[in-house]
Amino acid sequence: MGDKIESKLIAKAAKVNTIPGFDGVVKTADEAVQIAQDIGYPVMIKASAGGGGKGMRIAWNEEETREGFRFSSQEAASSFGDDRLLIEKYIDNPRHIEIQVLADKHGNALWLNERECSIQRRNQKVVEEAPSTFLDGETRRAMGEQAVQLAKAVQYSSAGTVEFLVDSGKNFYFLEMNTRLQVEHPITECITGLDLVEQMIRVAKGYHLHLKQEDIPINGWAIESRVYAEDPYKSFGLPSIGRLSQYQEPLNLSKVRVDSGIQEGSDISIYYDPMISKLVTYGASRAEALSRMEEALDNYVIRGVTHNIPLLREIISHPRFISGDISTNFLPEVYPDGFKGHQLDANQRRELLASAAALHVSAQLRSQNVHGPLRVASVPVQSNHWELCVELGNERHQLEIKKTGTTYKVEVDGGQVEVCSSWNLASPLLPLTINGTECMMQCVSRDASGVIVLQFMGTLFRVRVLSRLASQLNSHMPEKVPEDTSSILRSPMPGTVVAVSVKPGDTVAEGQEICVIEAMKMQNSLAAAKQAKVKSVHCKSGETVGEGDLLVELE
Repeated sequence: MGDKIESKLIAKAAKVNTIPGFDGVVKTADEAVQIAQDIGYPVMIKASAGGGGKGMRIAWNEEETREGFRFSSQEAASSFGDDRLLIEKYIDNPRHIEIQVLADKHGNALWLNERECSIQRRNQKVVEEAPSTFLDGETRRAMGEQAVQLAKAVQYSSAGTVEFLVDSGKNFYFLEMNTRLQVEHPITECITGLDLVEQMIRVAKGYHLHLKQEDIPINGWAIESRVYAEDPYKSFGLPSIGRLSQYQEPLNLSKVRVDSGIQEGSDISIYYDPMISKLVTYGASRAEALSRMEEALDNYVIRGVTHNIPLLREIISHPRFISGDISTNFLPEVYPDGFKGHQLDANQRRELLASAAALHVSAQLRSQNVHGPLRVASVPVQSNHWELCVELGNERHQLEIKKTGTTYKVEVDGGQVEVCSSWNLASPLLPLTINGTECMMQCVSRDASGVIVLQFMGTLFRVRVLSRLASQLNSHMPEKVPEDTSSILRSPMPGTVVAVSVKPGDTVAEGQEICVIEAMKMQNSLAAAKQAKVKSVHCKSGETVGEGDLLVELE
């Protein structure tokens, strides 16, 4: 069942709904084009031995089919040592819903409800939940019965997953079967109360299943966020590498589970999948599970690598996600120009500016404290009123701040914000009460020039807090001229150069492929930003490159 071609044939024979497509192995790009034209565009090109979104490409025309065939076969060979491909009809705007099955060696099999896995980037899941907001009892039962039918047809024993694509009319089609424990299995454990690994061990020992189908409940709601060492601002997540200099899981919160394979000091390298952990929250209702996830993401401390918490935080608080209006196209539809981080409204901007100013003043006051006996008597400087300028992006905001006890009253942008905190400036977490509402921020960095990087609502914001005089003088400082990125090609991620398609003196067209970088078994084609002549090439096939390394210069 691990072979997509073979499993589809078995599923058809077991009377399971399947996607229309070509059931054999596609051998050449020309054959791929012919099959795609016969099926009708769009088509999905997939590695037969694939999984985890690797070796998969969507093609809408002949050119994309040829390119997809090349990349999919290379990725498949690199990831699975098997470059066989299949082609099937691409179901546009579907949901990805899977059924957990459990079978023993005595012909008994159960379905343990579904998991909604539609939030994806590059065909890899990002956020999963159980149950699905979309399925009714009848569809759930029909999908579960077909999944069990398939498991019995291959005499499967152990825990496994049957994945389906579900269209807007609740028609469902077999996608593949994963004959193993899935990454997202904890959310099924949360809503059923079963320990799937325990069940797998019992089955392997030869015991009968001690449960019946009617014993499988849906209690509450569970959500899983996949926390990756990735830059979400690049194609919703290109791999990032580095050492986890600080790492703190939000396990102090109730109904939160974190499955991870790393710890503080661990290295995230280019050789393995960039997943840091699986963050799972559970509640009696979906609203409760989402609220706990928001809190857990705000309390999750990760330093040393770029991570995707900003994207996860935005997804789970987006109105479309909250209403359950999702599909596998959710990310490109919601962020057609790419992910830009949390967009502050006027009120949130005031809260951020006021919190940064209060933090700055608190740090200034701490630095004035002197412990121990003084050799020279000094008069302490007492002050409870400050006039500051805070820079955020290209904007400068004038603030007035007054301190009473642990409360800071800040006048900013025509409004007043009250910030209360007895914060510990050495802690990465900053619990605040802003205008009576509790929230959690993180101070990622502070430096002597007044620059503070705060994580607020999941997104990192760089603010600079200066006195009014320092701000006036700062306007006379020369600005660094940004680099002309249209004439140079830098690596967007760490990885290995698989192919270089140009040499000095070549003329390239806008959008033409210049080189291919492989990172974490995924191949990424890098193209020219404009039509130009190649001035120099700074990389060759087989070389390892870092993020930002210069690859090719154009004239």
